[in-house]
Amino acid sequence: MMDNLWIAALDPADRERIKPYLEEREVARGQMLYDAGEAVDQVWFPIKGVVSLMTVLPDDKTVETAAIGREGLVGVTCGPFNARAASRAISQGDGVAACCSAAAFGAALDASETLRQALSRFTEGLMAQVQQVAACNAQHRLDERLARWLLTLHDRAEDDRIDLTQADIAGMLGVRRATVSEVGAVLEDRKLIQRGRGWVRVRDRDGLEAASCGCYGLMRQVMKDLALPQPEAGPEAGSEAAGSRDGRLATR
Repeated sequence: MMDNLWIAALDPADRERIKPYLEEREVARGQMLYDAGEAVDQVWFPIKGVVSLMTVLPDDKTVETAAIGREGLVGVTCGPFNARAASRAISQGDGVAACCSAAAFGAALDASETLRQALSRFTEGLMAQVQQVAACNAQHRLDERLARWLLTLHDRAEDDRIDLTQADIAGMLGVRRATVSEVGAVLEDRKLIQRGRGWVRVRDRDGLEAASCGCYGLMRQVMKDLALPQPEAGPEAGSEAAGSRDGRLATR
């Protein structure tokens, strides 16, 4: 369970409040943890993998507004006056999460001010991510947005290869698959990524950061300011440029 960075960063007493109720579960690629409008009765703490929060539009199109990995938790974005989800939570790939009932987690929150503060910092960071992504989607070029999104996933991935189809990317960014293919080719021509059937590999992490808009750095700075744990690609990440990234830690 300690592989979830948010749990690991809690005070020991707060970890003990929720530990008895946690159950480790496998999460399948494409699994919906909950849908918009549904009652949320489970809290998920990703250990491996990424969960995307998808805003559902009236025509049933979707766009990703936040990505949560082992640095956080999923299922607590509903306030006490509306226990129904405002977004759809989808697993980006096969993964693992610790899970407990919303009732058990709520009882732990009621009993601990420090746990409530930890959750408040996380939700503030999540809100900042949602707002930044909304502005990014409205104002920045697609190649910059794609670079920013790939960096976000790469931080939460096990290695440089990320299992993604063009349809996955198009759905996350809210664009056509043909457009994703064209923009992906631009990043590939610059030797920043390599693409295959159903996967993308990050070749030059530093170059991808330079190609991204400033939103990626701004979101990470907000998390740092809030003293939130951050997932980060390891020292082998972007292996062709790994020599310039020695000493990177799992959290900042």
